Amino acid sequence: MVKLQKLYRREIKPPFKPAVGRPEDTFHFDPEFTSRTPTDSPGIPPSANTHQLFRGFSFVATNLDQEQSIAEIRQNSTVNTIVQQLHGTNIHFTDGYEMKEDVGLGAYAVCKRCIHKVTSVEYAVKIIDRAKKDPSEEIEILLRYGHHPNIITLKDVYDDGKYVYLVMELMRGGELLDRILHQKSFSERETSAVLCTITKTMEYLHSQGVVHRDLKPSNILYVDETGDPESIRICDFGFAKQLRAENGLLMTPCYTANFVAPEVLKKQGYDAACDIWSLGILLYTMLAGFTPFANGPDDTPEEILARIGSGKYALIGGNWDTVSNAAKDIVTKMLHVDPHQRLTAPQVLRHQWIVNREQLSQSQLIRQDIQLVKGAMAATYLALNRLPLAPKLEPVQCSSLAQRRGMKRLTSTCL
Repeated sequence: MVKLQKLYRREIKPPFKPAVGRPEDTFHFDPEFTSRTPTDSPGIPPSANTHQLFRGFSFVATNLDQEQSIAEIRQNSTVNTIVQQLHGTNIHFTDGYEMKEDVGLGAYAVCKRCIHKVTSVEYAVKIIDRAKKDPSEEIEILLRYGHHPNIITLKDVYDDGKYVYLVMELMRGGELLDRILHQKSFSERETSAVLCTITKTMEYLHSQGVVHRDLKPSNILYVDETGDPESIRICDFGFAKQLRAENGLLMTPCYTANFVAPEVLKKQGYDAACDIWSLGILLYTMLAGFTPFANGPDDTPEEILARIGSGKYALIGGNWDTVSNAAKDIVTKMLHVDPHQRLTAPQVLRHQWIVNREQLSQSQLIRQDIQLVKGAMAATYLALNRLPLAPKLEPVQCSSLAQRRGMKRLTSTCL
């Protein structure tokens, strides 16, 4: 029984946040209101199980061409709706912005500096090739969660049919690892503050059912030159995923168990553990001054993957002789080879190395050659990206074709 007085005083935590199916559902609302947690109802939103309300018709599978065209329509609809709301029929990026030099290059996108023609404010624009990458998930995630102080803010969206242009705040402070390695003095206490800020951001995303899946150091940047941990931004959500139910409805961990397939939940949990592992790599490098699994840019992917698989790395010598035991403990638990035994984001934040930060040493940590460290880090993530997916063998009944045929044989009276 809910106690009305506690409910009135807002002492009871709401069991869910209303699901948003499309970015335009909250597009015109001020974040002051949309970021608040609803307190109007303790029940599951009716839309969460609409896919279960009527099951009288048998399912007829579309052919592959139809499925692809449906996916393309959905993708185009998402991006086009956002562009139309922002610009109406004026959809040319160069009408509003002046393009400048490259600031980053990826496999499916290039990032350039740009200037808004009316205000002369500088931004960064990520230009995504539609033929190589569907940008709709990245856009939706940035629209929903870009109000967080440590997530890069999406300012504008354009689409010319071939490329999608995402205009975002310009990161003037450069990459996190670059800045730390260049600093003359960087201590264990400062390392703890940096990790705390990043982990709080990941805790927020994971609690919303979002996993980043590409949390390498080059995607963690400073928005300005201050070096303040609060100026850190998590960037590049090109590989990020939002947890969804079978009907496409957005899910959060409050009620996922009822509406999301177990294998999807398991995959989401695995991806969240991968985010923590990536933070463990970053933490190790900040503390030790070198990477845990690669000695330099010339290490082969096979060598690096063998070291990662063994879960063995050095915790003696160099900086490890002076850093605290708590630091070694949190590194070990974040880099645990078993994702089920790895710390979660909330557990990282409750670790004594984070909680008792003021007791940590302020002595300068020793660094290796900057280019050597960056090359080793790049080699590590190159090896991971080249890792082939192991085949997963399951009974025939688990295939989508068998499931569709099984559904066809069921009549409406059996459902």
